Amino acid sequence: MKKSITYWAFKGGLEGEKDLNAALREAKRFGYEGIELTYHTSCGPLNPSTTQSDCEKILRYADQVGIEISSLASGLHWDYSPTSDDPDVRKQAKAHAKKAIQIANWMKLNRLLYVPGMVDVFFNPSVPVVPYDAVWKRATTVTKALLPTAEKNKVTLCVENVWTKFLYSPLEYRDFIDQFSSKYIKACFDVGNCVLMGYPEQWIRILGKRVKLVHFKDFKAEVGNVSGFCDLGEGSVDWKAVMSALRKTGYRGYCTAEMIPYKPGLVRKTSNTMDKIFNL
Repeated sequence: MKKSITYWAFKGGLEGEKDLNAALREAKRFGYEGIELTYHTSCGPLNPSTTQSDCEKILRYADQVGIEISSLASGLHWDYSPTSDDPDVRKQAKAHAKKAIQIANWMKLNRLLYVPGMVDVFFNPSVPVVPYDAVWKRATTVTKALLPTAEKNKVTLCVENVWTKFLYSPLEYRDFIDQFSSKYIKACFDVGNCVLMGYPEQWIRILGKRVKLVHFKDFKAEVGNVSGFCDLGEGSVDWKAVMSALRKTGYRGYCTAEMIPYKPGLVRKTSNTMDKIFNL
């Protein structure tokens, strides 16, 4: 397995203000083999205005630095949920997802982190709650609509388990993916995101070969809310069990540390901790 860090982990990254070339250099200097870039809806190095030429320039610089672009992520679903009650919001979500797929292709990536829908936005109570069954139906519809674009660009939609009150069981997570019978939809499994609902190693075993991307986070189960997210190795995750489960699935790809928000020294500290986790 290989070690990656999200662009969001750097100062200004979450806001799309971090100079990308500087982030590439810093990630390399701190021992990462890859960096996960992020699509922003209105700012940042990858956005709706990004061109193929822009992507080629990024790839050339990454090659000079000696670091890979490991994957592409996006937080677009928080602003434009694919399962919103508002048809216009759903339309915009689909358009942004198609642009992200195109950018992934231009970046020579075959995997895109994908969040197909949400019941609520845990950090923004003003966003209307959507019925769970409606979310499932709409998420299925939008995913079916996006798959031809994914297939054309040879980009796999990697469904992530996030705090959206949707796909809160490994069996349901698996079944949502399997209903499409397509090799272009798999799982981006986030280790820390499922700690409140169960044991990450069990989810990995159940998802098996469907896991095509992995996010590393840790979480203190006893806290029980968003404040429970913590530095790697300081929470409730049994990292030895997680690594054993990943190896049994045959996973050999990138593990990306999604450490947000930024705090001084965290990118370096996370790299050192990941080395220890990989050796478990």
